Amino acid sequence: MNRVIIVKSIIASIGCLALFAPRPVAAQIIPQPWVSVGAKDGDVTYAVGARALNLGVEVGTGEDGATGVDVLKFLSLPVVSPYVGVGYYSEDKGVALSGGVQVKASDRLFVGAGYNSVRGVNGQLGIRF
Repeated sequence: MNRVIIVKSIIASIGCLALFAPRPVAAQIIPQPWVSVGAKDGDVTYAVGARALNLGVEVGTGEDGATGVDVLKFLSLPVVSPYVGVGYYSEDKGVALSGGVQVKASDRLFVGAGYNSVRGVNGQLGIRF
C-alpha cells in the first residue's frame, strides 16, 4: 500500500510540473526594423523605422536637410501590409503625410515602397526577428 501512494504521488507531481512549468512566450513584442532610401526633387533621402503592434515610427531626412519623425499605422494582412502616417519635419517643412506598402519577401525579410510628402518616393528593406 505504501508503494501505491508513492507511485501516485510521483505521477501527480509530474503532471503538476508539466502543467505549471514555464514555457517560452510565442507572442513577444519584437520590433521589425527597416531602412529606407528615396528621392525628392533630386535630393537623396534616408530613413530608419521600426514596427510593433501594427504601429510604426520612422525617423528620416528630407530635402534641404529637413529632419523629422513619422508615426505610421499598419493594416496587417497575410502577405501585404499597407500603411498611412503623419509626421513633422524641421526646416519649415511642417506636417508630412505618408503612405505605402510593405510586402513579405521571405520568413525573415520584407521589402516596401512608400511616399512621404517631404522625403518623396522611397524603397524599404527590413528584417523580421
